[in-house]
Amino acid sequence: MPTVIDSSGWIEYFTDGPNCDFFEPAILNFSDLIVPSITITEVFRWVMRESSVADALSIAASMKQGKVVPLDDRLAILAAELSHRHQLRLADGIIYATARYSKSELLSQDSDLEPLPGVRYVRHPKRSR
Repeated sequence: MPTVIDSSGWIEYFTDGPNCDFFEPAILNFSDLIVPSITITEVFRWVMRESSVADALSIAASMKQGKVVPLDDRLAILAAELSHRHQLRLADGIIYATARYSKSELLSQDSDLEPLPGVRYVRHPKRSR
């Protein structure tokens, strides 16, 4: 089944965090990996802040091994509708819409996405809730 990983999942994987094993199989399954372009933006920004541009470029190249889905007008409207309906932040709405549009499962450790259909959630041990 195609899989989308939210930005926190990518960061968890690249930092070898406690939930790394939850995300790793999907991340390494390039043929079924769907990558919303917004996740590249969020992860690149985070890595630049925490490390370096060189590391961010390397990680972005790794992410691009999956099928990158750009934000087009249809996806933008779906994201707005889903964000409104489920009260999601903009990036989460785009990621969730990409998963729904591509008929993919969304893997996340973001509690805002936990109750939504098509989301497989794992709680991060260092966060409350």
